[in-house]
Amino acid sequence: MSSRVTMGLAVLFLLGALFAGYWGLVLSRQPAPAPVAPVTQTETPVAAPPVAEKPMEDPTRQPVLVLAKDLPAYAPIKADDLIVERLKVAPPGSFDKPEDAVGRMSWRTLAAGTWLTESSFEAGGTLARMIRPGERALALSIDEIIGAGGQLSPGDYVDVLLYLPPDQASTDRSAQTVVPALRVLSVGALMGPVNQGQDDQGISREERAQQQKLRSSARSVVVAVPEKLLNRLMLATQAGPLRLAVRSAEEKNLERYWAGDSDIAQQLDTTSRNVTHYNQLSVGGGRSTPVGGSAPRTVRPIDVIRGNQVTQQTP
Repeated sequence: MSSRVTMGLAVLFLLGALFAGYWGLVLSRQPAPAPVAPVTQTETPVAAPPVAEKPMEDPTRQPVLVLAKDLPAYAPIKADDLIVERLKVAPPGSFDKPEDAVGRMSWRTLAAGTWLTESSFEAGGTLARMIRPGERALALSIDEIIGAGGQLSPGDYVDVLLYLPPDQASTDRSAQTVVPALRVLSVGALMGPVNQGQDDQGISREERAQQQKLRSSARSVVVAVPEKLLNRLMLATQAGPLRLAVRSAEEKNLERYWAGDSDIAQQLDTTSRNVTHYNQLSVGGGRSTPVGGSAPRTVRPIDVIRGNQVTQQTP
């Protein structure tokens, strides 16, 4: 290679080097780009949920303690077994706060929805809570005739009538009021309220309506009998047929009982007990027996039938 070509290439490389150095110096003097601040997304403040206002309690409603679930017998009541309902009318004797019932036990199973009273924790069956001390509950067998045509209802008052047929000891027939004014506690499976006035059966309205339909076909009634009249009524059930005569509701015997008067039957009981003999049914109300003598014997003629002819002969 000639010296001129070599010299030209050297000059060319030198110029290139100078240009590259100058360009590098220019680039090094340019200000550095300002750092870009990270864009932070501003969060829109979320509005707080509105605080639900506590509904104002109706001052006309009263708290009543109710079972929230079925409670088995002899199981202590816990706080979560109870709820407090607010009713317009509080049942008589009902509790109004859980502290009245927590820890207590009932001797019988209580259904959910039952409102609690002191009677919920008392021992004894429904019949035992339908009578007062000095009374006894006694069952009587009935049919449609004995039981006033199947129209008896718990709470009715009835007179127990007895018919005495003739027997070997006496040919006399009589009827009498054995015990007056006995309160009907139950008719078949249909039972009345307990002494506190509330229904203690724990059954639904549908079941009670079904019992009402079966009332006319009941075969037994239970009556509340004063203890002093119990043996008399027991003897009467074995002496002859009985009838139950319903007393008028206008006598307000049931109202008197709720007011505390449980001696109505004894107050209305009499010594004679309205005994009526068969011979008193004759025309004219019967004849009195002469003092010091016996009543004249009436001779009845005998009918004699001969073919189509009927004659009467006096023996």
